Amino acid sequence: MPYHIEPKIIIDGTLYTLLAFSVATWTVILYKIWEFTNNSYRNRRFNQAFWDASDLAQAESVPVDTAIGPQARIAQQGFAWLNESQQAAGKHLKYIGSPAELLEYSLLVQMQKEQHLMESGLTLLASIGSTAPFVGLFGTVLGIMHAMHEITASGSTSLDVVAGPIGDALVATAIGIAVAVPAVLAYNFFLRRVKQQRTGLENFVTSFLHIALNTDKV
Repeated sequence: MPYHIEPKIIIDGTLYTLLAFSVATWTVILYKIWEFTNNSYRNRRFNQAFWDASDLAQAESVPVDTAIGPQARIAQQGFAWLNESQQAAGKHLKYIGSPAELLEYSLLVQMQKEQHLMESGLTLLASIGSTAPFVGLFGTVLGIMHAMHEITASGSTSLDVVAGPIGDALVATAIGIAVAVPAVLAYNFFLRRVKQQRTGLENFVTSFLHIALNTDKV
């Protein structure tokens, strides 16, 4: 460590970095809780309206704006592809091939977009969860080094002189662990929610294809 840099500045910088990590973690956690809750609510509303429709035409007229969510956007993509393929059949390369396979591909692309939206922020949680303890340990090492220099300069090795500075240095490691734990727990929890909601979207895609194939829309 360069001696022209005040050690306290580096240690304080480490603590402020951990504080920024903590703020980012809880911001992402609160946002993802709202996002997943909102998605579940809107998917339930859209499912009820969609499956209460008497046919595919009526399902297409479901007021999506009142319950826009992942499943509603997938349905919008499916209906848009069906309408465009009927009007532009044979005129564009993207409509050449098996209509059922092309529709499935279009729905899967939209589902992947929805999955990416659900996964946004999880990489940040994983990064903070894995790096925060090391940042805290870095601050502790610097703190102990600083404490040792002060102990050497004082020429005293009594417990009162040694324990205080080293104890203060260990605080950084404790803070790093305290920041990492909620980030790791939240990452695992939200990853499980992503898998659950993806399963629901996959089931909806399969059901949509079944309906489209059996109503001569494809």
